[in-house]
Amino acid sequence: MGQVIIMDKNLQFKTRMDMVLFFLKGCIRYFVLAIIFACMVSLFDLINPKIIGFTVDSIIGDEGSKLPGVMQAIIDAAGGAQYLKSHLPVVSAIVIAVALCGAASRFLFQYFNARGAERLLKNMRDELFSHIMHLPFTWHAENHTGDIIQRCTSDVEQVKRFLSEQLTSLFRVGILLVLALYFMMGIHPGLTLIAAAFLPVIVLYSLFFHNKIGDAFENADVQEGKLSAIAQENLTGVRVVRAFGREMYERTRFEEQNKKYTAMWVRLMQLLSGFWATSDLFSGLQIMLVTIFGAVFCVRGSMTAGDYIAFVSYNAMLTWPVRMLGRVISEMSKAGISIDRIRYIMNSKVEEDKPNAVEPPMGQPGGGDIVFDHVSYTYENGTQKVLDDVSFTIKAGSTVGILGGTGSGKSTLMYLLDRLYQLPEDGGRITLGGVDIADIKASWLRENVGMVLQEPFLFSRTLAENIRIARKGADMGQIRQAARIASLDDTIQSFSEGYATFVGERGVTLSGGQKQRTAIAQMLIRKPPIMVFDDSLSAVDAETDAKIRHALKEGTDGSTVILIAHRITTLMNADNIIVLDRGRISEQGTHEELLKNGGIYRKIYDLQTNG
Repeated sequence: MGQVIIMDKNLQFKTRMDMVLFFLKGCIRYFVLAIIFACMVSLFDLINPKIIGFTVDSIIGDEGSKLPGVMQAIIDAAGGAQYLKSHLPVVSAIVIAVALCGAASRFLFQYFNARGAERLLKNMRDELFSHIMHLPFTWHAENHTGDIIQRCTSDVEQVKRFLSEQLTSLFRVGILLVLALYFMMGIHPGLTLIAAAFLPVIVLYSLFFHNKIGDAFENADVQEGKLSAIAQENLTGVRVVRAFGREMYERTRFEEQNKKYTAMWVRLMQLLSGFWATSDLFSGLQIMLVTIFGAVFCVRGSMTAGDYIAFVSYNAMLTWPVRMLGRVISEMSKAGISIDRIRYIMNSKVEEDKPNAVEPPMGQPGGGDIVFDHVSYTYENGTQKVLDDVSFTIKAGSTVGILGGTGSGKSTLMYLLDRLYQLPEDGGRITLGGVDIADIKASWLRENVGMVLQEPFLFSRTLAENIRIARKGADMGQIRQAARIASLDDTIQSFSEGYATFVGERGVTLSGGQKQRTAIAQMLIRKPPIMVFDDSLSAVDAETDAKIRHALKEGTDGSTVILIAHRITTLMNADNIIVLDRGRISEQGTHEELLKNGGIYRKIYDLQTNG
């Protein structure tokens, strides 16, 4: 089992490094071991050219030894150059042993690096998912699902790839670079200076491309997020697209966005092509000059053949880390953008209770009176008030109906009650049992205020699992009882697989009325003291509506019930009916009282009964 990371959900990551270090908790040890073995790989890779050079000069030839002290001591312990001349298989065995040690170190480097990378990936996915689940409802409304998914997949992979493939290799590159230059300097200082002269040039042009690659990758990443959003919308809304014959329109829309996305990646590839072509040019020039000048030095006698072979081998090793350094710089640009996109999510503030938030005692079956006291609300991106100075009281255990046209603020009232929307400080107050809901724990509020939303969402599971989702451990008897009250049991029994019927994504295999009744059953199985039905009978016929209302009267006995609807018949038996018009209360009273007033309620009633 992986280590569970516990964090302050509103911990702010001021820098990229802060967030990276946070995600690395629990997997740093794997990366440290990977770095150690990566350095050992570099060390073993550097030993063999020296052994081969020594063999050519001192064992096959008669040149003096130029081995480092430790290596010379090992050779002396083995019998010296004279002994090895008559026992060449021993030299072969040493070369093979060093190669095997290098192979073992390489295996362990890859193993620990992979373990660390996968643990890092798990940490990022777990934390991102947990954080997103606790973000406010308004945050989700402002951010496209496709873009969020893209940040949690492609950007997470980019960060993991950089840390596991580039950053860990950077230590190996550093060791290889330092030791190679050290050995090369010991062989021929002048030729080493020629080889090293290209290092600052390569670093400079890598830095030049760094910002350009970063900007291009960010643009491509943004366009990919938009493309993912279009694909996600069309896959989840495929029935609407097909029903209105919008296939060609949506295809054109997708292709236009795909064209922009492709153009951004072509631009990025052009930059990368220029970067790598420049890198290949300078690397080729460096190898050519080392080869030419090395041959000249050999002819002049300032280098032996063995030294030349060893130097060329070290230079070949030097070329790879220098190119790798350039790759790290370019990948750093892309990883930096991905880290910033992930950091945007992690730095978004989650819902948070006040320090002294309470769980009010349920003194009455209905959970206490609900009071809306001069409540006003405006959407963050709007200028007109959705609710304007709304005040009313819902008695505990009573049934209240709310009627109003589209945009009159009916659903907003309930979102505020459940704190899906946050009421501003100057927006009045809402109390439950005399306690301001701002002082109540959000978890308690969501547990005790059950809501059936206008657009119910069902998961890709069986009908039984969808109903049980609101109450873990509910048995089939409780599931069927909730379904009976929602007038759904007979319908489910008619399905060939009954309650084991699998519901497609977002409930696509069910009708609108069946989805609404399943959502009602979801809430009823939990039996919260406060129940909100937000236009949740709009997709059922009048007869089923009447059956559900009759069953609800018995199934919700003792609970406070809030009915939001457009049908007068759904509301007419409520203890109190509130009529909203443009965010204000136009009238309220019982069904009979409102009919006598002759206001908006009476007009709607006449239209629905006489139309």
